[in-house]
Amino acid sequence: MMAATHARSRGFTLIELLVALSLLALLASVAMPLTDLVKRRSDEAELRRSLIVLRSALDAYKRAADAGRIERSIDASGYPPDLRALVDGVEDRKSPNGAKLFFLRKIPVDPMCECSGRAPEDMWETRSYASDPESFSSGADVFDIRSTNRKEGLNGIQYNHW
Repeated sequence: MMAATHARSRGFTLIELLVALSLLALLASVAMPLTDLVKRRSDEAELRRSLIVLRSALDAYKRAADAGRIERSIDASGYPPDLRALVDGVEDRKSPNGAKLFFLRKIPVDPMCECSGRAPEDMWETRSYASDPESFSSGADVFDIRSTNRKEGLNGIQYNHW
């Protein structure tokens, strides 16, 4: 008799296993939306960093052009012709040995862009200095950039208005 009760008390019953599995499923269903939120916040932080890096590089290029270090025509704005110029570099007119000025090591990707397989410089919408303030249109130079994603961020503002 003693051996029979001892053998029965060693394992879990089917009901105990089902209760444990249902509790695990409940916890997993609560955690899934939180992981999506963490991923989205991470992507939004990356978008902010990318925008700051790109806009700072555009401003540095403009400062160098205004200082006479980059050759430009009289009617040019002083902003780069495209994002690639920030990485490829331009000749420094004030350097005696013809060194180049570089403003970025690489163009950051738009983490909100739903465009896999595109080059980083093609992921961004560019705005020309000569464009109308109400419209965001490209042109002969790159005055500003923004995300191509039209979805709303966690702060209630569309990504392409950041």
